[in-house]
Amino acid sequence: MTDTARWKSTVYVGGLAPVVTTGNLHDAFIPFGEIADVALPKNENPNAADPHRGFAYVEFEDAEDAKEAIDNMDQSELFGRVIKVSAAKVPKSSTSGLGAKTALWEQEGWLAENAVGEEDRQAADQSENTRAEDPMQGLEGLDLAGPKPE
Repeated sequence: MTDTARWKSTVYVGGLAPVVTTGNLHDAFIPFGEIADVALPKNENPNAADPHRGFAYVEFEDAEDAKEAIDNMDQSELFGRVIKVSAAKVPKSSTSGLGAKTALWEQEGWLAENAVGEEDRQAADQSENTRAEDPMQGLEGLDLAGPKPE
């Protein structure tokens, strides 16, 4: 299964109570279809009271099952908390796009998409050559700044 297909069959579950486990999530979401994986990111702070970060990802075998889970579980209650269930977003890469650790113009595809081609240069040269000789042309009759003579 490709990465894109995996993300289409994955749901984000937010607002989880600290007592929720991967087993609880599996049991809550199994009615909607075969589950491939449940990820409950651990709290990065070792001194934190909560064992996880309050959200999870549930990956289904089929994208249709993920849609069914969203339709049925969003805004439902799990362990005394109203949970948010939505389509998971593909995580941003740290090497491409805005927010990357590499300058935009140094990223692989950027130059290919944004480089000025020879045709563009020729069109720019032609438009420069057809410009009016008098830089004031078209400005006749405009009021100049300053006090009006009396």
